Amino acid sequence: MSARLSVVDEMFLRTHRGWGTPIVMQGLWRTDGHVNASTLDSLSAEFARGPLGRRVVRPRIPGARPRFEPSTGAFPVEYAEIEAGTVLAWADEQGSLSVDPERGPGWRLACARPADGGTVLSLVCSHVLADARGLATAIAAALQGLPPSTPGGADGAVADMWDATRLARRVTEGTARAVAGLVVSGTRRAELRRFLHVSGKASPGTLCHSPVSAVLDVDAERWDAAAERAGGTPNSQFLAVVAELARRDGESRPLTISVPMDLRGAATSSGTANSVAMVEVDVGPQDTVADVRAASRAAFSAPAMTSPAGFPEEMLQLVPDRVAHALTGNPGERDVLCSNIGPLPEALVSIGGHRATGIATRAVHPGVVTSRTRLSAYLSRFGGSYTLALESLDSPDHAALRERAANVLARHDLDARSW
Repeated sequence: MSARLSVVDEMFLRTHRGWGTPIVMQGLWRTDGHVNASTLDSLSAEFARGPLGRRVVRPRIPGARPRFEPSTGAFPVEYAEIEAGTVLAWADEQGSLSVDPERGPGWRLACARPADGGTVLSLVCSHVLADARGLATAIAAALQGLPPSTPGGADGAVADMWDATRLARRVTEGTARAVAGLVVSGTRRAELRRFLHVSGKASPGTLCHSPVSAVLDVDAERWDAAAERAGGTPNSQFLAVVAELARRDGESRPLTISVPMDLRGAATSSGTANSVAMVEVDVGPQDTVADVRAASRAAFSAPAMTSPAGFPEEMLQLVPDRVAHALTGNPGERDVLCSNIGPLPEALVSIGGHRATGIATRAVHPGVVTSRTRLSAYLSRFGGSYTLALESLDSPDHAALRERAANVLARHDLDARSW
């Protein structure tokens, strides 16, 4: 993988430094047996030598991008005895613990023993180190004991000088083309004016709360069948369900959903820690699952959200954090976030000889969060279930969020089992 941070990687690094909404990734497993300490110590050692075992290093030469370098430091595995029915409360606590992608360690592993049996594991990592798909891949690699991949690229002042030179050339050439485009295109001038007007300003709908969460499992066959009956796909049903869940009573305007699009395999994303771009889908209160499917298809065929008026997004890597945050705010922040993580690797089916009975992957926002995004939702499939992980700034408590989610799913003829 590339040793240099991408534009998206640096966006998440800025949130870690306090510029924007803090984000960490979390993977959760429930097993049907008691995973012993020696297995977890071995698993922790594998994480330390795998894709999560790295940290961000500042460049020696101004204008060069930060880079990743291997870092085998690890927090000791933490253990807790918890009451039955408190798995999610414990998981939320793990998501609030500190991880540091610069000084390290940027991840931590914890284990809970519920009073009603089994084991619950939590792996938390900085979003700088991995997105949801990258986290799942790192877990699968650790469980299989795969050899670590070494970040490519050289270090040292000479390598930094070359990187700074290449980056400056790309930004200079791209900026020249963008300025020329402004001269001849009124559309581009209007786009830039709109961007400068709203950049860094809080939306009128901005919320400031501590998030509340819920995780629910739904039978995968029933989910797929319900989507087909409604003229949609499993993904368009996901967006329709979450939009309905997020909509306030009596609200008639369309909600704008920010949808991460996985860029793995695209030439522009090779080797980055966070291989995503964002698209927007508007969902009105009367829209059916079939309508959402059509809107999604149009959104994914249009250009993803990026820098305005053709200016190179790499400009953000040449300015201080304060300036970059002022220009971008929290990019991709809309009414709702829906991230379809997709099928999880089969390697996660067991840990230490014990069968996994539930797996969830989500992003969490520790502390009090200020955001326009009222509801974030993450959908993954493993075995015979879809797992829907929710984080809300617009719900009074966990119980209310769980109840509302169950009611919305029931309207789509779906039963849910809450964690």
